Amino acid sequence: MNTTEFRKRGKEMIDYVADYIETIEQRSVYPDVQPGYLRSLIPEEVPVEPEMYEDVVKDIERVIMPGVTHWHSPFFYAYFPTASSFPAMLADMLCGAIGCIGFSWAASPACTELETVMLDWLGKMINLPENFLAGTTGCGGGVIQGTASEATLMSLLAARSRIVRWIQADNPDRTESEIFSKLVAYSSDQAHSSVERAGLIGGVTMKKVPTDEKFSVQGEALKKMVERDRRAGLIPFYFCATLGTTASCAFDNIIELGPLSCLLVASDITPAPQHWQIPLGRRFRSLKLWFVFRLYGLRGLQDHIRKQVLLAKEFEKMVRDDQRFEICAEVILGLVCFRLKGSNELNETLLKRINSTRKIHMVPCQLSGKFVLRFAVCARTTELHHVRESWAHITDLASELLQELPH
Repeated sequence: MNTTEFRKRGKEMIDYVADYIETIEQRSVYPDVQPGYLRSLIPEEVPVEPEMYEDVVKDIERVIMPGVTHWHSPFFYAYFPTASSFPAMLADMLCGAIGCIGFSWAASPACTELETVMLDWLGKMINLPENFLAGTTGCGGGVIQGTASEATLMSLLAARSRIVRWIQADNPDRTESEIFSKLVAYSSDQAHSSVERAGLIGGVTMKKVPTDEKFSVQGEALKKMVERDRRAGLIPFYFCATLGTTASCAFDNIIELGPLSCLLVASDITPAPQHWQIPLGRRFRSLKLWFVFRLYGLRGLQDHIRKQVLLAKEFEKMVRDDQRFEICAEVILGLVCFRLKGSNELNETLLKRINSTRKIHMVPCQLSGKFVLRFAVCARTTELHHVRESWAHITDLASELLQELPH
């Protein structure tokens, strides 16, 4: 493919992507395929001779789209939102074109420096303290991790390294392995499984702190566990607070928790970005932030978040107005946890029927032993009429299910 054909095919792909986004709600949100569906649709080996571009494009709809869960459909209410906007897509194109591996400043100065500045922009947007920012002095700062799981692991490893240095500074004879055997980390009992996995990879014991009736960790609960473990000769060193749990979007009480377990990545940590992540190389991902921040602006991003929160509140009101249902957790951001009043089996059946229609898609969670349905406003294009249509669909299926029950 030469430059001339790339220009032509690139414009065609932009049109395809725009049409996909524009008509996405016309597609079934969840695919009707079985595991292994794709292997029979493509050859067993790479083609020896080059194929025609037109044939590759035809196979997008024949091979790929039948197996796609459409995360950006306005009828997708599972999991949490993922970043998607036209500015970000354009930035991804530029990132792919530049194709640098930013493992050091010299490898691509713009890649290193833009990421530093964008993380400062983000830090200022959420009012982080000055010592979290790089600024012109380089005392703080951050890097974009590939996933939240990697970010959790990196913070745990940083805390582990810090506590070992502190202990060995006062007790030079103590070995790393001896210290590791006594380290204890903590997380909410509602924390994502990636937090527990970070403890396994980091080789430290991870204990779960019980939450209150709102599924939030309070300072007193953590304090009791820390004091008990210290008396037992253990070394508490890390607590991973959760701000928006996967199950219910609960927020741990960081006002109380911060003074007990505060960890800052400050100027005594080496400033080279390759040491702040697991892989050596890094893509030019800050281009996406640069495009999105500039083309939306702070006001636009705030408006988008507030819109999704308001949609969740509207859905919460619909649920509360139907006496057959109950709300199972405080609605804080864009997630509503709800269920039919009744058994877990009843709600499991309802969710199976909802998802089997492939009109909307949701996933469940367990809260206090109850099987709960999660309605998360995920897509950038979701509007109030989508939420109302979805609720009507849920209630229709619920009515059918309840009518089938013995009276």
